[in-house]
Amino acid sequence: MAKAKLFAADGSAKGEMDLPSSHFEQEISEAIMHQAVEAFLANQRQGTAKTKGRSEVSGGGKKPWKQKGTGRARSGSNTSPIWVRGGKAHGPQPRSYHKDLNRKVRRKAFLSALSLKASENSVFVFEALGVETPKTKLLSEILKKAALSGGKNLILVNEPDGNLILAARNIPDMSVVRVQDVNTYALLNAANVIFTDAAIKALGDARAVTEVKA
Repeated sequence: MAKAKLFAADGSAKGEMDLPSSHFEQEISEAIMHQAVEAFLANQRQGTAKTKGRSEVSGGGKKPWKQKGTGRARSGSNTSPIWVRGGKAHGPQPRSYHKDLNRKVRRKAFLSALSLKASENSVFVFEALGVETPKTKLLSEILKKAALSGGKNLILVNEPDGNLILAARNIPDMSVVRVQDVNTYALLNAANVIFTDAAIKALGDARAVTEVKA
């Protein structure tokens, strides 16, 4: 049975809790996780890189010099790619880098990432995680008490908490995400995956991982 350290809302240790085997004890497929990460990163690309070809740069028209008799190499246009300020040969053009993954593959990658983190003892659960005021210091003290400060922390919640989001945004390498919106890349990129108890329960809802973002 996969287990995770359990903490109270103030960061004090409360022992361990069993993680649901349906999400944290699945077969780990590195190949499928690689596909999911590759698709996610590709889908972040805007694909707007563009260079001008020889027909698009200013110039051209007149032949720079006559074909023969000058002692120089022949040249037909100052827009040639070999000329300074000439057009770019085979440069990038706007394109789509979008990659699709079917739902079963995305779900398998997501469950593989959860299971991998559980096997590495990188999953932690708080009974509740929130701050009364949006102060970074308050959240930092809670994480420090739980010995979870200083690394890349991914906090997964069931419902967004405005104070928690504001308190976390000034802490380097920390993000707060709804468990319904998290993806494989975010899980693998985090050193510590921190769930609230409500977020763990939300994983039991099949819809929480059915539409995992690629």
